[in-house]
Amino acid sequence: MNLALLGYGKMGKLLEQLAPEYDFTVTLKLDEFNNANFEGITAANFRGVDVAIDFSIPSAVAENAERVSSLGVSLVVGTTGWLGQADRVKAAIARNNTGLVWSPNYSIGVNAFFRIVAEASRLLKEEPSYGSWAWEIHHSTKKDAPSGTLLKLVEEMKLAGYARTVDVSSNRAGAHPGTHEVGFDSAADTITLRHTARGREGFARGALKAAQWVAGRTGYHEFADILFQ
Repeated sequence: MNLALLGYGKMGKLLEQLAPEYDFTVTLKLDEFNNANFEGITAANFRGVDVAIDFSIPSAVAENAERVSSLGVSLVVGTTGWLGQADRVKAAIARNNTGLVWSPNYSIGVNAFFRIVAEASRLLKEEPSYGSWAWEIHHSTKKDAPSGTLLKLVEEMKLAGYARTVDVSSNRAGAHPGTHEVGFDSAADTITLRHTARGREGFARGALKAAQWVAGRTGYHEFADILFQ
């Protein structure tokens, strides 16, 4: 299948490197040099493209999604910080009858971690002696803080019924690829749950797995739902 990349930074280059392992050929690469005003999203450029992966910037995601889906191409979105425009994106996907997979984090381990944290929250929701925290550290160039992954973890806690305050904090330093931690503490004991990424490769492989799945499908999906269905 033919793959388009929206965003060609470190993640885009890694996606291009790994794409052949997932039977993809990268036929289009768009970034701030050839798509600053969305001029690269044309029918001619996307001719023959089966699916696109967006690791761009938050302000571009909704417009990218509208334009790409109007060309009949499905999307995988790994950019974070754009969910305030989620309704606009969902409407475009429905209007154009294409597919989209979204996740704040395409690591398979992180998506399992979401469910582990949710289950711990469910077990402790009726135990008021347990307070909780959610913390992360990422490299100094990461734009959003807290990250979409940390916000998703807190959302999963709330959906599991944990209604008490979750103390949230973020650090940005150096070249750290990402650690996320959720903990529960009482006078009796402490439970600490932690996921640590070793690099970007896990994120790229998950996004390519999602791209394989969404090609030819319709509707708006979360990666965890298709991963563990």
